[in-house]
Amino acid sequence: MLARVLDVFFPMRCAGCGSGQWPFCQVCRGEVVAPSPPGYSRCGLPAEEELASCRHCPPPPLAVARAPFLYAGPIRAALLRLKFDGWRSVAEALGRAMGAVNAFPADVVTWVPLSAARRADRGYDQARALAQIVARLSGVRLAALLVRVKDTAPQTARSGPERRRAMHDAFRAPGRSPPRVLLVDDVLTTGATASECARALRRAGAREVGLLTAARATSGALPARCYTRVGSRLSLWLPGRELPVVDASRRRSDPRKGTVGL
Repeated sequence: MLARVLDVFFPMRCAGCGSGQWPFCQVCRGEVVAPSPPGYSRCGLPAEEELASCRHCPPPPLAVARAPFLYAGPIRAALLRLKFDGWRSVAEALGRAMGAVNAFPADVVTWVPLSAARRADRGYDQARALAQIVARLSGVRLAALLVRVKDTAPQTARSGPERRRAMHDAFRAPGRSPPRVLLVDDVLTTGATASECARALRRAGAREVGLLTAARATSGALPARCYTRVGSRLSLWLPGRELPVVDASRRRSDPRKGTVGL
């Protein structure tokens, strides 16, 4: 009852622009970028044909990585609101999209943990919030398998090698890990953090670790088909109309903004 009353007086707003329909208004939906096949089977980035891996694949020991969206436009804004502005409801929306693209057969779902200081500052762990939705939708057990033992500065300005050096031995798995673990985080950039988590899980007994994130950061132009199509599984998590069709015959150089077919 309280939730319904709050929705009347404080309606949920678009996670992209902050003013339209929840979770994304019609304008923001048109700017959402979603990878689509064919692509690289290991990391999920799109390509002109189905291929095994690319130079942007996260480093081993991660077996596979998937994300429903690219880290740009409304998705980037939504994740920043989840991380820094307390919009925990964003996890419900993006977690549903993550569940739609996940195909990793896991025994357990876990997440990349924040340090105690950052978790106290934010009030919650955004990766855990996403993992809770993924676990619930997949019917797989959720468990805290990792502990962050080294707090690191923000990684945004660091290169891939610098990130890997900074994250070395930053995580520990205190208990025994199940064989197949699905690791959840908010954004995949270089994969340095996730691969260090996977190493800790492998040392604890995991045979295979898959990575699932809400978004994937990338650079360079991508095929114009990299958008959610009408009728795709991703459209199920969005209320109301499905995402607009993209005219893939019209190319563009900016991967963050699509050309929407009318």
